[in-house]
Amino acid sequence: MSSVAVPFYQRRHKHFDQSYRNIQTRYVLEEYAARKSHEQKSHVSDEKRIRFVSELSALEKEIHTARHRAREHLDRLAVEENMALERHIVEERISRAPEILVRLRSHTVWEKMSVSLCFTVQGFPTPVVQWYKNEELISPASDPTKYRIESKYGVHVLHINRADFDDSATYSAVATNVHGQASTNCAVVVRRFREDEEPHPAAIMPFHLPLSYDVCFTHIDVQFLEKFGVTFATEGETLTLKCSMLITPELKRLRPRAEWYRDDVLIKDSKWTKLYFGEGQAALSFTHLNKDDEGLYTLRMVSGGGISEYSAYLFVRDADALIAGAPGAPMDVKCHDANRDYVIVTWKPPNTTTESPVIGYFVDKCEVGLENWVQCNDAPVKVCKYPVTGLQEGRSYIFRVRAVNTAGISRPSRASEPVAALDPVDLERTQSRLFKIVISKDDLEGDVQIPGPPTNVHASEISKTYVVLSWDPPVPRGREPLTYFIEKSMVGSGSWQRVNAQVAVKSPRYAVFDLAEGKPYVFRVLSANKNGISDPSEITEPIQPQDTIVLPSAPGQVVATRNTKTSVVVQWDKPKQEEDLYGYYIDYSVVGSNRWEPSNHKPIKYNRFVVHGLETGEQYVFRVKAANAVGLSENSQESEAVTVQAALTCPSYPHGITLLNCDGHSMTLGWKAPTYSGGSPILGYYMDKREANHQNWHEVNSSLITQTIYTVEDLIEDAFYEFKVAAANLVGIGQPSDPSEHFKCKAWTMPEPGPAYDLMICEVRNTSLVLLWKAPVYEGKSPITGYLVDYKEVDTEDWITANEKPTPKRYFKVTDLHEGHTYVFKVRAVNDAGIGKSSEISEPVLVEERPGTKEIYSGVDDEGNIYLAFDCKEATDASHFAWGKSYEEIDDSHKFKIETEGNHSKLYFKNPDKSDLGTYSISVSDTDGVSSSFVMDDEEFERLMALSYEIKNPTIPLKSELAYEVLDKGEVRFWIQAESLSPDSTFRFVINDREVENSDRHKINCDRSNGIIEMVMEKFTIDNEGTYTVQIQDGKAKNQSSLVLIGDAFKGVLAESELQRKEFLRKQGPHFSEFLYWKVTEECEVLLSCKVANIKKETDFKWYKDGSGVEVEELPDLQKGECHLSIPKLSRKDEGVYKATLSDDRGHDVSSLELSGKVYDDIMLALSGMSKFASPLKILCTEEGIRLQCFLKYYNEEMKVSWCHRESKISSGEKMKIGGGEDVAWLQITEPSEKDKGNYTFEIFGGKESYKRTIDLSGQGIGYKIGFVLYRGKVIGGLPDVVTIMDGKTLNLTCTVFGNPDPEVVWFKNDKAFEIDEHYAFSLEQGKYASLTIKGVTSEDSGKYSIHVKNKYGGETVDVTLSVYRHGEKMPEIKPGQLAKPSCAVVLYTSATISF
Repeated sequence: MSSVAVPFYQRRHKHFDQSYRNIQTRYVLEEYAARKSHEQKSHVSDEKRIRFVSELSALEKEIHTARHRAREHLDRLAVEENMALERHIVEERISRAPEILVRLRSHTVWEKMSVSLCFTVQGFPTPVVQWYKNEELISPASDPTKYRIESKYGVHVLHINRADFDDSATYSAVATNVHGQASTNCAVVVRRFREDEEPHPAAIMPFHLPLSYDVCFTHIDVQFLEKFGVTFATEGETLTLKCSMLITPELKRLRPRAEWYRDDVLIKDSKWTKLYFGEGQAALSFTHLNKDDEGLYTLRMVSGGGISEYSAYLFVRDADALIAGAPGAPMDVKCHDANRDYVIVTWKPPNTTTESPVIGYFVDKCEVGLENWVQCNDAPVKVCKYPVTGLQEGRSYIFRVRAVNTAGISRPSRASEPVAALDPVDLERTQSRLFKIVISKDDLEGDVQIPGPPTNVHASEISKTYVVLSWDPPVPRGREPLTYFIEKSMVGSGSWQRVNAQVAVKSPRYAVFDLAEGKPYVFRVLSANKNGISDPSEITEPIQPQDTIVLPSAPGQVVATRNTKTSVVVQWDKPKQEEDLYGYYIDYSVVGSNRWEPSNHKPIKYNRFVVHGLETGEQYVFRVKAANAVGLSENSQESEAVTVQAALTCPSYPHGITLLNCDGHSMTLGWKAPTYSGGSPILGYYMDKREANHQNWHEVNSSLITQTIYTVEDLIEDAFYEFKVAAANLVGIGQPSDPSEHFKCKAWTMPEPGPAYDLMICEVRNTSLVLLWKAPVYEGKSPITGYLVDYKEVDTEDWITANEKPTPKRYFKVTDLHEGHTYVFKVRAVNDAGIGKSSEISEPVLVEERPGTKEIYSGVDDEGNIYLAFDCKEATDASHFAWGKSYEEIDDSHKFKIETEGNHSKLYFKNPDKSDLGTYSISVSDTDGVSSSFVMDDEEFERLMALSYEIKNPTIPLKSELAYEVLDKGEVRFWIQAESLSPDSTFRFVINDREVENSDRHKINCDRSNGIIEMVMEKFTIDNEGTYTVQIQDGKAKNQSSLVLIGDAFKGVLAESELQRKEFLRKQGPHFSEFLYWKVTEECEVLLSCKVANIKKETDFKWYKDGSGVEVEELPDLQKGECHLSIPKLSRKDEGVYKATLSDDRGHDVSSLELSGKVYDDIMLALSGMSKFASPLKILCTEEGIRLQCFLKYYNEEMKVSWCHRESKISSGEKMKIGGGEDVAWLQITEPSEKDKGNYTFEIFGGKESYKRTIDLSGQGIGYKIGFVLYRGKVIGGLPDVVTIMDGKTLNLTCTVFGNPDPEVVWFKNDKAFEIDEHYAFSLEQGKYASLTIKGVTSEDSGKYSIHVKNKYGGETVDVTLSVYRHGEKMPEIKPGQLAKPSCAVVLYTSATISF
């Protein structure tokens, strides 16, 4: 025997060698030799010899025929061996060790309920599964009524019928194949009914109890229809998880029981959760979500026949913080060790992903029934545990917790369950007996007066900030209520200090605070009642306040693996110290974003978690931190980046099997590839066939079919066949398709073409889609000329033809569809004979653009290559980016190059030209129909070609061409700025075709970070006229810029350079930083100003006008940097050249201003501009007539003004005279008449605008003014200004007065009226001669005498001065013409506009 192992594919066959092929010949020859020997011995006759020869000839012919048949048989066996070998190679390629996808889950059931344990395993060859109970092999044959094992499609199930208490055990399943082994285990706990739950036997059931309708039916089948998925919600929201189901049979009185679980904990109706089950639906409602509600929710439908269940995870995010940056709320607040006045509150810390770490917590309490929350701790407690004291006995409390960080305080947690402040020992001391008789231990202990000391004093909890002491009450304790006193002593101090001197402790628990850190203490407790205090208890062992729990260490290595298109499985190594862990928090971040987001918001206890809600195709990294009562650990190291894609599975089933051709002995079939390849490329297909009405399927092919079309040979004519196809990938063989319809094996002879096949729908948008297909295999009697596309809405009967004329292409864009409607499509081929068979109807398609749909985009890379690109985040490792032109797959490697990396693919044009115009498409396999198209038209092609040319022939972009600037010292700087320059860029300056190097004369510098190249010429002279050029090269890119400085352009630069050089030298000594300039103040003063710089104390400053020094009242303060010269009222006399000089030992500087000509006119315009403060026009009545006047801050006759009457400009004359003074401008109207009525305007012209003042003289008012001028009372003449007379004489003052009507006359002495007496006499004759007579003039009569003449139009007053001298004195001289001047008695003023 050979020791060589025989391959499995050879074991099932018999093997034949050359000796087998010649065995019959050998037998014949041996027989022939024997006969010949016999003949020689027996001397047979010639007749026998002839007969023998003929028989031998016939025998040889038979041997030849046998050899031919044996050779055919051996050749057929060789072909089968080759096929078996190919199948073995494929199987070896997809072979893998068993891998458990879904593990066993533990169950807890009641007695007499059935249990089904199931798990899913994959591997190739198919693993063999064995079940074990407590490591003992389970054999269904040993107890067929108890166990039943099923295996189907990789799902293995162990059914345990009517479980009893002995079935509680650990069950495990082991899957084995030639490549390895995998196992999984779970626990099954069978519970018995408690005494109060066990049903009454029927014989003794109380007659008054109704029968329960909630009886589980034994054979109820529950099928879930609509399920709740992974759900994301936020704290404070309301939410309902629903699951609809089909229950068979549907019996009202016999129905299954719906149970909801969170993390395998049964949920009951409460304040926060409401349960509902009925009408084929089970629902769980949350009235107010908190992070406590996060977890894995399971709905179990329990019946007597078994359990149906479904699970999904609920994530609850933190609500928005009340203060930005504050942490999330703590969770899972619970109360422990409650007593009369004491309870321990615990909670779990929140995750802090982006917030600052939590530094402590505040615990609040509230008495049940009230809404008054009271903070229990003054300072934040740093651990997630706090002993609350000071409770009132017999009352119930609820508690909540708030977290604190540097930003602020979080929202409060969900309130705890109510807890009563009661001593549990009291319940133990009360014993119940039959007939509800209650006996208290107090009655059994007799008369105990003073209680004994407490016992078993110990520290039940030790932390850094407090120690919780616990003890047992004294026994016996007596009937009186007990209180306790606690005393502490620092070890070595020798003194005791009472801790609770002010507060009596009623509970055998007490938290001692205010302990020195690091110092050991001993404690003792005394009990007391109204009769006295006991002796101290035994002293405790030394207790040192310290944290017994430390922060956990960071978890170990984090591994992330693919799970689904939106989730990733994250696993990690547990931390080295995992005691007292609350669980773990998982964070995730998009690669490159450096922004972390929390995955779970409530600690999980396992080191494996499925992170949901991720974006397909995106890369993520993960980290984990552990949590305990002290807080959160450091973050673990980040995991390797993982792309969110579905895990590898077997492909889905093919579909759409179509008969494409038949010749009577074979059939050509086509089908559609699976929708999902399982994350791995499809290697091929296996096909099975069977005749109609036959049960058994037979393999068609032993080797993989690599295409979606195949011809099945050796069929029976006129027989009916059906087929099914299964796809295979690296993982294994997927589920087969549904059996095809029955196809009759009858040759096709019709003249019309056969059906098109492999319909594919792509580019689904809101109102359109593109339909692709393959040409029929059977063309008919003539070539195919086109195709018709038909479509209809689902659930309608009428088909619509999309194209009136057959399209010659094998694609068609269907438009004008209704968004949100579902359609099906089919295609019919056309030839000269007519319309052929219709293709298979397509899958229903919802016409609606998918969210996030992307399109093909064009571009040019850094090398100038034109490309089309497409991104698809949904792509998997098995996805294929299929590029096409006119929807035909591109395979021309001379024209195109395709590069695909990850979820990004590019189509490059190698030698683009006009032949590349057209429609380009792409489709991505193993996705939900992701596809797109792009039209390359002339405009887009020209744009890309131009951009490609620019990149292949690059120029360095410039921000600024070559330019110059003159610097402060007269240096000339030439500079140019590029958009960017690399460190390897080069450049050169060329002046008049000669390159210049960096030197003292030409200082050349390059700032590559800003792209600036510059050259500074220190001395710019007449020899530097010419052309300046800068040449730049950066890699392949080049550019240059030139500047021509010839002629006037050069002279301008040279003059500016020399000026700047002189300016620089001037500024080395005292100088004017601003030369003389003028300005007008609001007071209408002209101010000559200048600014000085670089001065010192010795610097001399002087003012000059026309070469002569100007004396100023006060020398300017040069330290202030400004000097001023004021010209109060500018006039022509102020014209001239003004100079200001600065000088000291460093130099001399002069600034001059010629105040004449245009400068003078500009100042006048500026002064006119101050007329905006001019007063309104006023009216003044004078002897000559009426005067209109306007008061200004400054007026000069050289100012540009004008007077207008009724919009006509007035020229100065005898009738109307224009004039003014320093602060007034006026218009005199002599002897006004009716024609002088109307509107008068006074306009002053400033530099940029003019100012107007108007008055309206019209109506009766002007008549009154004219009457005032012509007919008012007045003195015509006759009175001198001064009268001199000797005393004792008689004086007669006589004058002529006028007025119409006649005026009244009144005389005054020293502005006081006096009456007629013997000394004074008045007279008025003929109404026009008025006289005053003074008899016997004395020196007392000296003074001022006035005559006031008036009528209704007005009047005037004339003054006369009387001087009396004595006899012998020299008479005073009187100047001739010194006559009295009347003054108008009435003056009328008006506002800006007056109407009379």
